Amino acid sequence: MSTQRETDDTDGETDSDLSGGYDPEAVEPKWRDHWVDAQTYRFGDGDADPDTAYTIDTPPPTVSGSLHMGHLYGHTLQDFAARFHRMYDGDALFPFGYDDNGIASELLTEQELGIHHSDYSRREFQEKCREVCVDYEESFTEELQSLGVSVDWSRTYKTIEPRVQRTSQLSFIDLYEKGREYRERAPTIWCPDCETAISQVEMEEEKRDSEFVDIAFTLAETGSEPPANPQRDESEYAVPTAPGDEVVISTTRPELLPACVAMFVHPDDDANQHLVGGTCEVPLFGHEVPIYADDRVEADTGTGIVMCCTFGDQTDIEWYQAHDLDLRVAIDESATMTELAGNYEGLSTKAARAAIKVDLDDEGALLARDPIEHVVQVHERSCDAAVEYLVTEQWYIEMLDHTEEYLEAGREMEWYPEKMFSRYEHWIEGLEWDWCISRQRDSGIPFPVWYCADCNEEILAEPERLPVDPIADEPSVDACPACGHDGFEPEEDVFDTWATSSLTPLINAGWGYDEETGEIGFDEPDLYPIDLRPQGHDIVSFWLFHTVVKCVEHTGEVPFEGVLINGWVLDKNREKMSSSRGNVVSPSTVMDEYPTDAIRYWASGYAVGDDFPYKTNELRQGEKLIQKLWNASKLVDDLASEGLDGAPPEPSGAEPPALEPVDEWLLSKLDDVVETVTNHFRGHEYAKARTELRGFFWDTFCDNYLELAKQRDGAAESTAYTLRTVHETVLRLFAPILPFVTEEVWAAAYADGTESVHRQSWPEPQGYDAPLAPGERAMAVVSALRSFKSDRGLALNADVPAVDVYGDLTGFEDAVASVMHVEDLTAYPDATAPEATAEIVDIDLDYATVGPKYGGAVGDIEAAIANEEYELDDNTLHAAGETLTADEFEIVEEHSYDGDGELVETSEVVMVVHLDE
Repeated sequence: MSTQRETDDTDGETDSDLSGGYDPEAVEPKWRDHWVDAQTYRFGDGDADPDTAYTIDTPPPTVSGSLHMGHLYGHTLQDFAARFHRMYDGDALFPFGYDDNGIASELLTEQELGIHHSDYSRREFQEKCREVCVDYEESFTEELQSLGVSVDWSRTYKTIEPRVQRTSQLSFIDLYEKGREYRERAPTIWCPDCETAISQVEMEEEKRDSEFVDIAFTLAETGSEPPANPQRDESEYAVPTAPGDEVVISTTRPELLPACVAMFVHPDDDANQHLVGGTCEVPLFGHEVPIYADDRVEADTGTGIVMCCTFGDQTDIEWYQAHDLDLRVAIDESATMTELAGNYEGLSTKAARAAIKVDLDDEGALLARDPIEHVVQVHERSCDAAVEYLVTEQWYIEMLDHTEEYLEAGREMEWYPEKMFSRYEHWIEGLEWDWCISRQRDSGIPFPVWYCADCNEEILAEPERLPVDPIADEPSVDACPACGHDGFEPEEDVFDTWATSSLTPLINAGWGYDEETGEIGFDEPDLYPIDLRPQGHDIVSFWLFHTVVKCVEHTGEVPFEGVLINGWVLDKNREKMSSSRGNVVSPSTVMDEYPTDAIRYWASGYAVGDDFPYKTNELRQGEKLIQKLWNASKLVDDLASEGLDGAPPEPSGAEPPALEPVDEWLLSKLDDVVETVTNHFRGHEYAKARTELRGFFWDTFCDNYLELAKQRDGAAESTAYTLRTVHETVLRLFAPILPFVTEEVWAAAYADGTESVHRQSWPEPQGYDAPLAPGERAMAVVSALRSFKSDRGLALNADVPAVDVYGDLTGFEDAVASVMHVEDLTAYPDATAPEATAEIVDIDLDYATVGPKYGGAVGDIEAAIANEEYELDDNTLHAAGETLTADEFEIVEEHSYDGDGELVETSEVVMVVHLDE
């Protein structure tokens, strides 16, 4: 080992020196810049076989704002996997992209510039979106690099760039030719705020205050003879039996009355069966609507009669399609009432709702009002506007007929944690719509489609022409192949952003069209399928599911070997962080206050998939670990370089002819740690890996072995070898979690001038098999003696005349005696350890439980305990006629030892310390 190395003469100053203190403010920017400039993490530069290299499909974050704690945590977890597998498998593909097309980027641009997309041409607004996104992307990139994320920055992409547009449009053409896409005018989920169609996955349930109102329709005619005295126990209203009677329905949306097209009752509702086949008159609007029977009606609710409007919800759509109902459009694309609404035309739905209630009340048709909180469907992730259901023409990917294939693909992937598969499964089982992929927005990838102006024939672009913009480009044909007409209309819609971001495994593996062969394939087929898809649990139904759909349909293969799902970072009250709640913790604030390695230590402390509160205690622990690693490295450097006795260590680092028992034990222990930590990393159990490694490094190596090494006489060669071996192995094991401090130490202690610790091979067990029990006991003796001396105010180097240890210390007696300054240490492997005498001195009651349960008897119980008038039997206490269970009291004992010396008992060792000669 040497105290100073220079990692590279050509890529900037990266001198590293263990002689001073560790300064993260200087070290971290130095290595961050060096890793980027030297392309340390560039994929394919090493000797690793691309077929065995590890591949990661990283989520392209939506360009919709700044880095938040969820980004910080999620990207750090991904980096743990990338850094580990780069060392373990020889190389790792760790690309990065930005999802910079779609509604989120448009809304950011409008908010940032104070504009509205309708005020500009499509091309002008797209340019403004690009300008805003570039600024955010540069800031995001800088923040990720500051985190030490080991992305290969030569493998970056943007979902709006020409290469990705080509891939996205090719995906559309490929699925179209496979018969998996269709264009249809049908009921669509619509966001009136964004004025675009959306897909089922973009809806979210949200509780909102509303009002349930009972409205009286007028029965125009019955369908059959009513039963005698029909009754419904569920309703306070009389069953209508004759024309002119009130037919009462309940709704939260009276503004849909002009769109009412039918009434429904359940086929098993005997009290209302005579209405089926009849008609009702809609209040205020006067049109009559038919009455049908359908088993989707909740027969035991209210009057048992419901109205159907086009459209209020999914059930309305199902009734519309099943019964071939009329279409009445009372609400337009901006949630404004149409001409059909009569006097309410031009009002917003909210204003119309209020006005219609007033008018219903004036006509005596508003029978009851009941304030409620109910669940509404809103446009998630964008504007939180309540969705509408409108009939529009859209493009769809057919999915509902292949749900079993998508479920089977999910079953074939490894899930970390396993429980997250249920989210994927439940989403697929709850699908009700095919995937609507068209959006009526400006910033997005255009459909490569034109339509014949005469017969509406669909004309697709040729793959070799991609990407195309049908608004600016002409189709390759001069006349419609179906009818011969020479006029064409371009498709003006753009793709749903998920239609493109769902292609990331294909983008990263170079999926595309080969003009020479005329076939679709991969430029780098060894990279597909991808080994790992890491992402948050909130986008399982978004990104993961849609990626499976696209990849299975395009390639017939499951796109991932494994899926790593991270949870959310919550506030201290375990609530999701949001700007509206004012509970957001800014990552920049955290990064200004703590070293990056400490932040990464924090990120490694929780089980993947779990939501957890943000707490600073883990950050402080991370700081302490960084300093411990630095200081221990300095000590190892000093001890190993000097060979302890002044004899230099073997320059080759070869194992000495004979290892001392304590050294062989430590190396055997290290083998176990390497195996355990490796398995935890492979299983993405980063918290367990960190706990195991930190315990070995801090407790076993630093607190025990280094103390032994400092004070050992002789065995310099064995000790120096062990110090170097354990130290450099620990550095490699810590490298995925603490990349900055490990790189700095490695550069100072081991680097040959060119190689990063992050390009070293992952440690493997070396086959040491010394019995671990004697060494564990020896370390326990050292720890117990250290505490014994500290408790009595003795210096750690104070001499102890004699110590008797009850247990096997074979081979460790001299080492323990030397480091703890014991003149005569004797081990008794087979002797029975002495025991202290236990005496009950008090019994503490749990008053929080005992008080409410026993009331006035508590005083009697206390008196009985004070007078020792009680009995203990099988963890129960009998006192003052009461029987207390084990969780209601605690026994306080004092232990005494009558033998020579002082008895020391821990959970691991029993010994007697003799301070008097």
